[in-house]
Amino acid sequence: MARLLMRILGCSALAVAGAVALAPPVGAQGAYPTRPVTMVVPYPAGGSADILARTVGQKLGERLGQPVVIDNRAGAGTAIGAKHVAGAPADGYTLLMGTVSSQAINPAMNKVGYDPVKDFTPVAPLASIPFVLVAHPSFAGKSVADVIAQARAKAGELSYASAGPGTSNHLAGELLASAAGIQLLHVPYKGSAPALNDVVAGHLPLMFDLQATALPYVRSGKLRALAVTGRTRSSLLPEVPTVIESGLPGYEVSAWFGVFAPADLPRPVLDRLHAEISAVLQAPEMQKRLQELGAEPEQGSADAFAKFTRAEATKWATVLKNAGLVQ
Repeated sequence: MARLLMRILGCSALAVAGAVALAPPVGAQGAYPTRPVTMVVPYPAGGSADILARTVGQKLGERLGQPVVIDNRAGAGTAIGAKHVAGAPADGYTLLMGTVSSQAINPAMNKVGYDPVKDFTPVAPLASIPFVLVAHPSFAGKSVADVIAQARAKAGELSYASAGPGTSNHLAGELLASAAGIQLLHVPYKGSAPALNDVVAGHLPLMFDLQATALPYVRSGKLRALAVTGRTRSSLLPEVPTVIESGLPGYEVSAWFGVFAPADLPRPVLDRLHAEISAVLQAPEMQKRLQELGAEPEQGSADAFAKFTRAEATKWATVLKNAGLVQ
């Protein structure tokens, strides 16, 4: 009987040992990700944010070992998609392709149902597309200083076109007017294309337009580039000074893009996502694709990106309030 009991106990011990050997490590049971990740784009398909999300998402999925599914949730000036992500579980499986509109401008102008700072975890910056202050060749000026001088000589008469009230190219003009202490006449259009067409035709003298769409007109001589609005010169227009260089310190406007998650994202998941996104951006093929989009790649820690987005929210809330555009 004793020998039988020892044999049974020995077999049981071997069985337990085998089970332990076959079981995955404790840390692996909580590995991220174990299923597809969704990246919400708060815009329709086909735009810059959508193209960037799909390009980055494909490469990110390859590095994570799980597909990144793009979910276009357009509407309410980016509020529908952003609000969806703000209310999702903070587990890393729902991300937002955030922009200056979704995280700064729209929340300052409208009741969007989310707080752009408190309800999100900034994960990683992706890219920015600077604006270019362009002028029709008939405009009697070749610099920001000339624009300021003419605006002071003709208070409230020097006009510039935009894609509509509260758009980035409208606010670029408002920020310039505030920084220089001048008055500009804002002429809104229903979209950037008709606004740009009228400037090219000479119906209006000025416009802040995205580098990607302004570039062909600048290179053909149909428009004159006076300055770029990024913090540094553009790699595509290296001969054109920034507005900062033109005498307005601190002036910076860009259509920036970054990845966000719901608030309180666990740090290990945040660190994994940030590391993989950073690696994606450093790949030569991604650098080339961004240049094709007229975008400048952005790099930085998650904490630095969080600081940047907080500053952007504060800056644009002030600009919008001063322009009388806050509801």
